Amino acid sequence: MMHPSTYLNKVLLGSSQGALQLWNIKTSKLLFTFPGWSAGVTVLQQSPAVDVVGVGTATGRIIIHNIRLDETLMSFTQDWGPISSLAFRTDGPPILASGSPQGHIAFWDLERRHLVTQQRHAHNTAIAAATFLHGEPLLITNGADNAIKVVNLKVVNLKVVNLKVVNLKVVNLKVINLKVVNLKVVNLKVVSVKVINLKVVNLKVVNLKAVNLKVWIFDQEGGGARLLRCRQGHSAPPTTIRHHGNDGKNILSAGQDGTLQSFSTVHERFNKSLGHAPASPRHHWTVLCCCSSVGLGRHRGVSPRSPSNHHLELPAAVDITSCGNFAVIGSSSGRVDVYNLQSGLHRGGLGAERAHSGAVRGVATETLNQMTFTAGSDWLLKFWRFKTRKQEGELKLPAAPASMMLHRDSGMLALALDDFTLLVVDIETRRVVRKFAGHQGNINDMTFSPDGRWLVTVAMDCTIRTWDLPSGSLVDCFLVAMAPTSVSLSPTGDFLVTTHVDSLGVYLWTNKSLCGPVGLRPLPADFLPTEETLPGVMADASEQEVTSEDFDDAYESADQLGAELVTLSLLPESRWKSLMHLDTIKRSEFLSDLQAALQTSCFDRPLSLLKDCGPAAVSVEITCLTSLGGGATSPGGGASLLPAFIQMIDSMLASGRDFDLAQGYLALFLKVHLRSLSQDSVAMAALLGLSNRLEAGWAELRTSFDQSMCLLSYAKSALL
Repeated sequence: MMHPSTYLNKVLLGSSQGALQLWNIKTSKLLFTFPGWSAGVTVLQQSPAVDVVGVGTATGRIIIHNIRLDETLMSFTQDWGPISSLAFRTDGPPILASGSPQGHIAFWDLERRHLVTQQRHAHNTAIAAATFLHGEPLLITNGADNAIKVVNLKVVNLKVVNLKVVNLKVVNLKVINLKVVNLKVVNLKVVSVKVINLKVVNLKVVNLKAVNLKVWIFDQEGGGARLLRCRQGHSAPPTTIRHHGNDGKNILSAGQDGTLQSFSTVHERFNKSLGHAPASPRHHWTVLCCCSSVGLGRHRGVSPRSPSNHHLELPAAVDITSCGNFAVIGSSSGRVDVYNLQSGLHRGGLGAERAHSGAVRGVATETLNQMTFTAGSDWLLKFWRFKTRKQEGELKLPAAPASMMLHRDSGMLALALDDFTLLVVDIETRRVVRKFAGHQGNINDMTFSPDGRWLVTVAMDCTIRTWDLPSGSLVDCFLVAMAPTSVSLSPTGDFLVTTHVDSLGVYLWTNKSLCGPVGLRPLPADFLPTEETLPGVMADASEQEVTSEDFDDAYESADQLGAELVTLSLLPESRWKSLMHLDTIKRSEFLSDLQAALQTSCFDRPLSLLKDCGPAAVSVEITCLTSLGGGATSPGGGASLLPAFIQMIDSMLASGRDFDLAQGYLALFLKVHLRSLSQDSVAMAALLGLSNRLEAGWAELRTSFDQSMCLLSYAKSALL
């Protein structure tokens, strides 16, 4: 379906039988029927010329048709099967781009009516849509391989009101300046939609998957195109994710599509694809994909010790030494081989022939490259000397291990068993120090916190659990809708990353313990976890925008209804009702208690009131000590509370308590009342006595400081 340019309230529909129909959506009437070309219509695209549209068919034929005259102007045939997309160039050259299910793009010259060039393997899957930017030599394409490659793509003023669409098939819809109200369409399937200046309100999208989006620029000789921008993700669900680097900003992800991707948590422009593994079965052994903490350096293919048996052995576990020079690979036959990453040469194996009698389930090396640890389906955890390749010990496990992970800093080795339990082994003592049970399905992956205190596990029971190793208890557990397949905790401990079954996304979870106090009490054995909603594109009801009709119906009252009426200000009563009682408001309980304490020489009550006040309230109380500030006055008319305040400070210094508070109060007091003090002889006398007490107190403190510094200097020199 498409909206022909300048055709008001008209849409052009294409059918799988090949016929075209022109409808008036305002009157719901059929205006004209085009007989078609005996092939199903897959694409409809408006050309830069009015009345001319491009039609793509299921047989690979492209027709340029004038719908006003019902006349075919020209046609082309594509050899790659059905036409999946069409796009007309608008910056000058009359070029038509057509997409194919194989991911190829063909470029046709409309003047000379022949093929100009072709772009093979532009996408790994079918071209879903292609669009030329208006007036620019830029082509934007997208496919189903989940690679987003975008530049300067902006959609403005998109609004659809009360649009209900159910099972309608729409192929390449282009709408210009169209406002749709209360449109209900049945049996609609949208394949490719191009919308310009269309406004949408209350749009609810569920389970949206990103597609491959690329931008091609036509600056090559002969009219060829080159890739300008690309945004890409996994085209199949990712299976393994790990953080790379010490800042926790980069995530490495390997998926079922055979690609290795690097995602940045800072900005999407730092995302990149690191390569694609060959799909041929003969490359099972010759290609090794692994991540190292020493950097994203070059990688090489490695070969097994016995090339004749490579079809019987598959790599089951891999680990890289902390130095980054060696890779330890465990196979399904029970062999464990060591390879040099720089040269790709084989450097030996563990054991005489095989390290385990069954498949190897996990390998790990410790920080100093002294020991190697392997776990196999024979229920054994073995300890090997890395240099001599000889076994030094083994530990019998209660069940066959499924996976293994070592936290090198703490020396804790975690093993997930086939009976859904977890074991934590201390590699120094070679004993099991913790055992956890609670999962009801296979444990898919696990990760340690940076400090080695927590162990986070994910399983097929759709739960993500956090175990506290020091206390040996479960401290956090929540449920998700889709079973997680892999998990990784950032080196900074702020984000947890998960992947899930049948999901192309990588999900980030924040660590609440870094944002505020979180209780980590042990959870009971019968704890029922709550389900957490995975992030998606479905907007909550509270977050949905209000439609424009709500704003249009809002009533606005006039400023004055009539000259004979009065209008209230609508301000709160506190703004005007207390204006006549300012004298009463200014009377402070602190000032009254301070004046009463002057008679008893006990200033505990006013001091406690002043301590309860904030900085602004303390400033107001000190300012009100004089008669000009609203304070009480003596019968003779002088300000009597200034000496009282000085005596309160003197009592604080004499008691030796609240020394810093007394200094702060005194500094503010002198700053506010310095001029008033110079005119009050009684206050000046009290202030002189306070000055003597301050000098004596500082002399004692200085003596104590000097003695302490002398003692520290002697202790420092004696230790050196």
